[in-house]
Amino acid sequence: MPVESVFERLEPLLPRVSKPVQYVGGEPNSTVKDWDTVAVRWCLMYPDAYEVGLPNQGVMILYELLNERSDALAERAYSVWPDLEALMREHDVPQFTVDGHRPVGAFDVVGVSFATELGYTNLLTALDLAGIPLYATERTDEHPVVLGGGHAAFNPEPVADFLDAVVLGDGEEAVLEVTDVLRRFDSEGRPGGREELLLRLAETDGVYVPALYEVSYLPDGRIGEVAPTHRRAPYRVFKRTTSDLDEWPYPKQPLVPLAESVHERMSVEIFRGCTRGCRFCQAGMITRPVRERSAEGIGDMVQCGLQASGFDEVGLLSLSSADHSEIGEITKGLADRYEGTNTGLSLPSTRVDAFNVDLADELSRNGRRSGLTFAPEGGSERIRRVINKMVSEQELISTVTTAFVHGWRQVKLYFMCGLPSETDEDVLQIAAMAKEVIRAGRRAAGRDDIRCTISIGGFVPKPHTPFQWAAQCDPETVNERLRKLRRTVRADRRLGRSIGVRYHDGRPSLIEGLLSRGDRRLGRVIERVWREGGRFDGWNEYFSFEQWMRCAREELAPFGVGPDWFTTRERTAEEVLPWDHLDSGLDKEWLWTDWTDALHGREQDDCRWTPCFDCGVCPTMGTDIEVGPSGRPLLPITPVGSSSPVRNPDLSPSE
Repeated sequence: MPVESVFERLEPLLPRVSKPVQYVGGEPNSTVKDWDTVAVRWCLMYPDAYEVGLPNQGVMILYELLNERSDALAERAYSVWPDLEALMREHDVPQFTVDGHRPVGAFDVVGVSFATELGYTNLLTALDLAGIPLYATERTDEHPVVLGGGHAAFNPEPVADFLDAVVLGDGEEAVLEVTDVLRRFDSEGRPGGREELLLRLAETDGVYVPALYEVSYLPDGRIGEVAPTHRRAPYRVFKRTTSDLDEWPYPKQPLVPLAESVHERMSVEIFRGCTRGCRFCQAGMITRPVRERSAEGIGDMVQCGLQASGFDEVGLLSLSSADHSEIGEITKGLADRYEGTNTGLSLPSTRVDAFNVDLADELSRNGRRSGLTFAPEGGSERIRRVINKMVSEQELISTVTTAFVHGWRQVKLYFMCGLPSETDEDVLQIAAMAKEVIRAGRRAAGRDDIRCTISIGGFVPKPHTPFQWAAQCDPETVNERLRKLRRTVRADRRLGRSIGVRYHDGRPSLIEGLLSRGDRRLGRVIERVWREGGRFDGWNEYFSFEQWMRCAREELAPFGVGPDWFTTRERTAEEVLPWDHLDSGLDKEWLWTDWTDALHGREQDDCRWTPCFDCGVCPTMGTDIEVGPSGRPLLPITPVGSSSPVRNPDLSPSE
């Protein structure tokens, strides 16, 4: 049956809300397909505001992949702000997609991408507005399959009651296989109904169906076991890994936002995964192994994306972009191609020990020169050994000195507070490092207009990392250390006036920690917060620490546990963790060994360039590290906005 747009009902409401343009759709490169010509219909939901969700690479890739199929369509939905939510409830307008403004409840699948746990309440708002029962057990054959994914889905247990299924790991191949399962099931006449469909999804590699698993608890509140309840559900669910990234050159046609967004640039993921071994970094752990795109593949994606979008900035994305084995050749080749076209290049993520001025000069060749950002993460050498972020202060000073000599005038340093075994002195060393940066910069540049901004976030222990057993630092301790740090910076007015200090209240980090390492008992806390008005918990203006803590204490009390049990309690090696049945490829014994190494300040090298450390990923996933040189160089082409080709002087005409 045709599904009608709700835009006629929505449009009269838009003049009454803030930023109405974010709800109208029609962005360049967006797609609206005929509903009746396809077999499977996806709604891709990002549970945050349009300005945050539209640039998300994961959603953009899946959107384009699915819409390339002749038997499928995909449309996007984002969370609506509370002002529009109230009007939608008043005027009976359901949650809608921004492409065809079709009701979300009419789709076959609602795929939800969780970048952070603080988006959980927004999921419930979207389901409720869509008329989809919150609990998976209450849904019928008439309701969509609610499918979670993204980094935060590597422990989906706190929202397990609300999700029908979860995709672990890379989504490119997984969503295509899920589409095939749905299409075949429908063509067979939907035998066995929703129960059979969920069983078929559970038999799909990388797909976890929470309803097919039962959790038992010990008298002290710990988990006894998480076990499948059906023979067709696997005992462990293994993540999906997309190997050859050159075979998946998406997005080919990036979406161009109509409203202001957090990133307004064309982005290319130049490699996936990281083996640096930073012990706090969930993204680096769960995306192993490293898989590089070739220089040629990157060049093709940049050219295609710029032509399709009209952006004038290209972001070369990864967890540590300067670690690409051919980054020098890539940046030089792209700078050669687009010189004179006002097309800027940026590396949003750069390590101190991977930065060099030649690289920075290529990135700023067109005249754009922004500040440099580095992430030492810890203030003292000792704490950097604990977290395995082995950047010495001498290396940092040497790097920024070279940058200041070459014309840079400001640098931003990112740190964390509340790290395992951290003391006040570790945090106060941040001030000493920032002051030395200012001194070095003034000496190198011969001038006083040098700036250093230190930005500090609260540490959150994450699943599938060596710190998954750690006790989280309480907000009072974090905030007191940050106040001492600010006072220490300001104590020396001669240097302190050139240092900016930005830090966040430690309380949202505690709630993020509660949700990141929680189990199914947290579902009732999330629902309670949502029913009391919780929305957009990642935004300071909406987040309520007091509400979360009160709801957590009251809802968890019948289980004999409280919020501290999930946050500030250290786990033991024997404890069954809520996500132990979800396999990221990392061996749990290896993670525990790395945790004990951290407590003893022992470092771990990068396994790309050293012998294997047996983390378990490559043999478990059947994959391997894929790095260059690829032997496929970046060739000169006619760049966007230029009438003649830009030649590489190192190549002869015959080449």
